[in-house]
Amino acid sequence: MKLRNSQATYGLVAVFLHWLVALTVAGMFGLGYWMVGLTYYDAWYKQGPDIHRSVGVLVFIAMLLRVVWRLMNPRPEPVAGHRRWERAAAHLAHGLLYVLLFVAMVSGYLISTADGSSVSVFGWFDVPSITGRIKGMEDTAGVVHYWVTWSVVVLAGIHALGALKHHFIDRDNTLRRMFGR
Repeated sequence: MKLRNSQATYGLVAVFLHWLVALTVAGMFGLGYWMVGLTYYDAWYKQGPDIHRSVGVLVFIAMLLRVVWRLMNPRPEPVAGHRRWERAAAHLAHGLLYVLLFVAMVSGYLISTADGSSVSVFGWFDVPSITGRIKGMEDTAGVVHYWVTWSVVVLAGIHALGALKHHFIDRDNTLRRMFGR
Protein backbone atom coordinates (compact mmCIF):
# COMPACT_ATOMS: atom_id res chain seq x y z
CA MET A 1 0.00 0.00 0.00
CA LYS A 2 1.32 3.41 -0.95
CA LEU A 3 1.48 6.32 1.48
CA ARG A 4 -0.38 8.71 -0.82
CA ASN A 5 -3.83 8.39 -2.33
CA SER A 6 -4.19 7.18 -5.90
CA GLN A 7 -7.00 7.56 -8.44
CA ALA A 8 -8.44 4.24 -7.26
CA THR A 9 -7.81 4.06 -3.51
CA TYR A 10 -6.82 5.90 -0.36
CA GLY A 11 -3.20 5.74 0.75
CA LEU A 12 -1.84 4.43 4.03
CA VAL A 13 -1.76 7.85 5.73
CA ALA A 14 -5.38 8.69 4.87
CA VAL A 15 -6.56 5.22 5.90
CA PHE A 16 -4.60 5.34 9.16
CA LEU A 17 -5.88 8.81 10.10
CA HIS A 18 -9.47 7.88 9.19
CA TRP A 19 -9.54 4.80 11.42
CA LEU A 20 -7.48 6.41 14.19
CA VAL A 21 -9.96 9.29 14.46
CA ALA A 22 -13.04 7.08 13.99
CA LEU A 23 -12.07 4.59 16.70
CA THR A 24 -10.80 7.26 19.08
CA VAL A 25 -13.95 9.36 18.70
CA ALA A 26 -16.09 6.28 19.40
CA GLY A 27 -14.04 5.61 22.52
CA MET A 28 -14.21 9.25 23.57
CA PHE A 29 -17.98 9.26 23.20
CA GLY A 30 -18.22 6.13 25.34
CA LEU A 31 -15.91 7.62 27.97
CA GLY A 32 -17.83 10.91 27.98
CA TYR A 33 -21.17 9.14 28.25
CA TRP A 34 -19.86 7.08 31.19
CA MET A 35 -18.21 10.07 32.90
CA VAL A 36 -21.38 12.11 33.30
CA GLY A 37 -22.67 9.48 35.73
CA LEU A 38 -19.63 9.60 38.00
CA THR A 39 -19.95 11.03 41.48
CA TYR A 40 -17.39 13.01 43.44
CA TYR A 41 -16.41 9.92 45.42
CA ASP A 42 -15.83 7.77 42.34
CA ALA A 43 -12.19 6.78 41.77
CA TRP A 44 -12.45 7.93 38.12
CA TYR A 45 -14.08 11.30 38.92
CA LYS A 46 -10.87 13.22 38.14
CA GLN A 47 -8.98 10.66 36.05
CA GLY A 48 -11.77 10.12 33.46
CA PRO A 49 -12.07 13.80 32.50
CA ASP A 50 -8.26 14.20 32.49
CA ILE A 51 -7.97 11.34 29.98
CA HIS A 52 -10.91 12.69 27.96
CA ARG A 53 -9.34 16.17 27.70
CA SER A 54 -5.87 14.83 26.87
CA VAL A 55 -7.12 12.51 24.14
CA GLY A 56 -9.37 15.31 22.83
CA VAL A 57 -6.34 17.57 22.29
CA LEU A 58 -4.48 14.75 20.52
CA VAL A 59 -7.49 14.04 18.29
CA PHE A 60 -7.61 17.75 17.44
CA ILE A 61 -3.98 17.53 16.29
CA ALA A 62 -4.76 14.36 14.31
CA MET A 63 -7.71 16.10 12.65
CA LEU A 64 -5.53 19.07 11.68
CA LEU A 65 -3.05 16.61 10.13
CA ARG A 66 -5.93 14.88 8.39
CA VAL A 67 -7.18 18.13 6.86
CA VAL A 68 -3.67 19.08 5.68
CA TRP A 69 -3.14 15.58 4.24
CA ARG A 70 -6.51 15.72 2.49
CA LEU A 71 -5.66 19.07 0.91
CA MET A 72 -2.29 17.76 -0.29
CA ASN A 73 -3.60 14.50 -1.77
CA PRO A 74 -6.11 13.94 -4.53
CA ARG A 75 -9.24 12.08 -3.51
CA PRO A 76 -9.77 8.84 -5.38
CA GLU A 77 -12.25 8.99 -8.22
CA PRO A 78 -15.83 8.05 -7.29
CA VAL A 79 -16.62 4.37 -7.58
CA ALA A 80 -18.38 3.59 -10.85
CA GLY A 81 -22.11 3.14 -10.47
CA HIS A 82 -22.67 5.58 -7.62
CA ARG A 83 -25.71 7.70 -8.21
CA ARG A 84 -25.38 11.46 -8.24
CA TRP A 85 -27.39 11.85 -5.01
CA GLU A 86 -25.17 9.27 -3.30
CA ARG A 87 -22.04 11.22 -4.20
CA ALA A 88 -23.65 14.47 -3.03
CA ALA A 89 -24.80 12.87 0.23
CA ALA A 90 -21.32 11.43 0.83
CA HIS A 91 -19.67 14.83 0.28
CA LEU A 92 -22.17 16.50 2.59
CA ALA A 93 -21.74 13.83 5.28
CA HIS A 94 -17.94 14.02 5.13
CA GLY A 95 -17.97 17.80 5.31
CA LEU A 96 -20.42 17.77 8.21
CA LEU A 97 -18.37 15.18 10.08
CA TYR A 98 -15.27 17.36 9.82
CA VAL A 99 -17.13 20.49 10.96
CA LEU A 100 -18.95 18.71 13.79
CA LEU A 101 -15.74 17.09 15.04
CA PHE A 102 -13.97 20.43 15.20
CA VAL A 103 -16.96 22.04 16.94
CA ALA A 104 -17.03 19.17 19.45
CA MET A 105 -13.32 19.55 20.19
CA VAL A 106 -13.43 23.35 20.46
CA SER A 107 -16.50 23.27 22.70
CA GLY A 108 -14.83 20.63 24.89
CA TYR A 109 -11.78 22.86 25.14
CA LEU A 110 -13.98 25.83 26.09
CA ILE A 111 -15.67 23.78 28.82
CA SER A 112 -12.28 22.86 30.26
CA THR A 113 -10.79 26.35 30.10
CA ALA A 114 -13.84 28.41 31.11
CA ASP A 115 -12.23 29.11 34.47
CA GLY A 116 -9.01 30.33 32.83
CA SER A 117 -7.05 27.15 33.51
CA SER A 118 -5.03 25.26 30.91
CA VAL A 119 -5.51 21.70 29.68
CA SER A 120 -2.69 19.34 30.60
CA VAL A 121 -2.14 16.67 27.96
CA PHE A 122 -0.99 13.64 29.95
CA GLY A 123 1.55 15.92 31.67
CA TRP A 124 3.50 16.20 28.40
CA PHE A 125 2.45 19.77 27.62
CA ASP A 126 -0.27 22.26 28.51
CA VAL A 127 -2.72 24.02 26.23
CA PRO A 128 -3.43 27.42 27.79
CA SER A 129 -6.82 29.06 27.98
CA ILE A 130 -7.25 31.62 25.21
CA THR A 131 -10.40 33.11 26.70
CA GLY A 132 -9.54 33.57 30.35
CA ARG A 133 -12.47 33.44 32.74
CA ILE A 134 -15.83 33.91 31.06
CA LYS A 135 -18.89 33.52 33.24
CA GLY A 136 -21.37 31.01 31.84
CA MET A 137 -19.10 29.80 29.03
CA GLU A 138 -18.80 26.33 30.56
CA ASP A 139 -22.58 25.86 30.49
CA THR A 140 -23.04 27.17 26.96
CA ALA A 141 -20.09 25.18 25.62
CA GLY A 142 -21.41 22.14 27.50
CA VAL A 143 -24.77 22.30 25.73
CA VAL A 144 -23.03 22.68 22.35
CA HIS A 145 -20.64 19.81 23.16
CA TYR A 146 -23.48 17.53 24.20
CA TRP A 147 -25.61 18.02 21.09
CA VAL A 148 -22.70 18.11 18.64
CA THR A 149 -21.21 14.87 19.95
CA TRP A 150 -24.57 13.14 19.64
CA SER A 151 -24.80 14.51 16.09
CA VAL A 152 -21.35 13.11 15.31
CA VAL A 153 -22.37 9.67 16.58
CA VAL A 154 -25.62 9.63 14.59
CA LEU A 155 -23.96 10.91 11.41
CA ALA A 156 -21.03 8.49 11.79
CA GLY A 157 -23.55 5.68 12.18
CA ILE A 158 -25.31 6.71 8.97
CA HIS A 159 -21.90 6.98 7.28
CA ALA A 160 -21.02 3.44 8.41
CA LEU A 161 -24.39 2.09 7.26
CA GLY A 162 -23.82 3.68 3.85
CA ALA A 163 -20.42 2.01 3.58
CA LEU A 164 -21.94 -1.34 4.55
CA LYS A 165 -24.74 -0.85 2.00
CA HIS A 166 -22.15 -0.28 -0.72
CA HIS A 167 -20.17 -3.34 0.39
CA PHE A 168 -22.95 -5.89 0.91
CA ILE A 169 -25.79 -4.70 -1.33
CA ASP A 170 -24.08 -2.82 -4.18
CA ARG A 171 -20.96 -5.03 -3.92
CA ASP A 172 -18.64 -2.21 -4.94
CA ASN A 173 -15.22 -1.10 -3.66
CA THR A 174 -16.36 1.83 -1.52
CA LEU A 175 -15.55 0.21 1.83
CA ARG A 176 -12.50 -1.69 0.58
CA ARG A 177 -10.91 1.60 -0.50
CA MET A 178 -10.91 2.78 3.11
CA PHE A 179 -8.85 -0.29 3.92
CA GLY A 180 -6.38 0.59 1.16
CA ARG A 181 -7.52 -2.08 -1.28
